Amino acid sequence: MQALLQITGGIAGLILLYYGAEFLIKGGVSIALKLKVPALIIGLTLVAFGTSAPELVVSIDAALKGNGDISIGNVVGSNICNILLILGLSAAIMPLTVNKKLLKFDLPLLTVTSIVLTIFCLISRGITRWEGLIFFAGIIFYTFYSIYDGKKNGSDPEDVENNKIYPYFLSIVFVVSGLAALIAGAKLFVNSAIFIARACDISDAVIGLTVVALGTSLPELATSVVAAIKGEQDIAIGNVIGSCIFNILCILGIAPLITPIHAPEIDLIDLGTMLFSTVILFPIMYTNWKISRREGVFLLLIYCAYTTYLFFK
Repeated sequence: MQALLQITGGIAGLILLYYGAEFLIKGGVSIALKLKVPALIIGLTLVAFGTSAPELVVSIDAALKGNGDISIGNVVGSNICNILLILGLSAAIMPLTVNKKLLKFDLPLLTVTSIVLTIFCLISRGITRWEGLIFFAGIIFYTFYSIYDGKKNGSDPEDVENNKIYPYFLSIVFVVSGLAALIAGAKLFVNSAIFIARACDISDAVIGLTVVALGTSLPELATSVVAAIKGEQDIAIGNVIGSCIFNILCILGIAPLITPIHAPEIDLIDLGTMLFSTVILFPIMYTNWKISRREGVFLLLIYCAYTTYLFFK
């Protein structure tokens, strides 16, 4: 009976994820147009931070319960999932045009933060309070810089032409209700997946790197795929890159300030896969400033190989 309830909850979670993404994109794009900033900035900040809320809740909860491997594994696994699965699937559905700003600032920043996270994990076997403070200062800088840069450049005329602008109140209602549906849907799905994984006697590190990471990345997955289908490519890509930055700087900035995180089971293969996933985006994005369907499939195949390795490790 309990297994049936968990499966039903997982299906309900998927439905909430789809409609939550619809509302979040509609409200997010409208707010970008009202504020006269590019949709990419909303994708990198509001949408990315909102869809990363499940990772924040799960990682803090895991850290407080002493499950450091799940806490850091969730972040490392989510970033791998965001790039290889979500960006790969979005590009496989619809080739994505790359905004040059991503390669000038956001992707290099993500690469640097990923390298710093790897160094911290190898030295401390987790994240200390001081290391968390460095990450937290980074997310404050990134947020303010992104908003400043967006206001300076103004909105994209194509966004104005192709999208409907709603009143502020209605736009905020769309965003809040979309985020609520995404978080609720992710929670239902994650609970269902963890129940099944524990029944199969899977370790905490693998659960954090796969089941929890994929489950808490479902808001990003739903948002980016729906955005790609609707032609909102800046939202689709910005959501992924912004979420990865948020996962490291904010989640691993806040959680260690509450309690230092110890994660001995997160090894060099996991951290190396996260780094490789980030660095491989440079040549992919530089190629005609697009992520093609073929490149999307390539990213998906790497994700399948990594997931297979984890379950057979």
